[in-house]
Amino acid sequence: MAKKSKTQRAKASAARQQRKADRENGVLEEVVEETQEEKPAKVNIFKKSDDEQLKAEKKAEKKAKKVRFKFLKEVKAELKRVTWPSRSDVLRWTGVVVIALIFFGLFVGLLDNVIITPLLVLISGIGA
Repeated sequence: MAKKSKTQRAKASAARQQRKADRENGVLEEVVEETQEEKPAKVNIFKKSDDEQLKAEKKAEKKAKKVRFKFLKEVKAELKRVTWPSRSDVLRWTGVVVIALIFFGLFVGLLDNVIITPLLVLISGIGA
């Protein structure tokens, strides 16, 4: 279901409020009866034939299918606009990340084994 614009929502809201006010005043029933009696049967010279109606329905179905895949088409278009890094940039930054991981892994390991573990042994040895 398509999302309505602000103007469409405002018109629909105004129409609902008008119908509600008419119902409260009892005007709606009288107006409906009058309009049904006064209107002659209209002949629409621009009415579509059955074949044209079927074509219009098929066209509407095709549009619905197009809307279904619209998101994927937009994703594809957006991915074409992305500036992708070159192969050398990817390899260089991958190397930087791996080196940083190794450095911080060694740093935390040394901190744990050289400073923290001896302190814990010292503290626990004093109490024993």
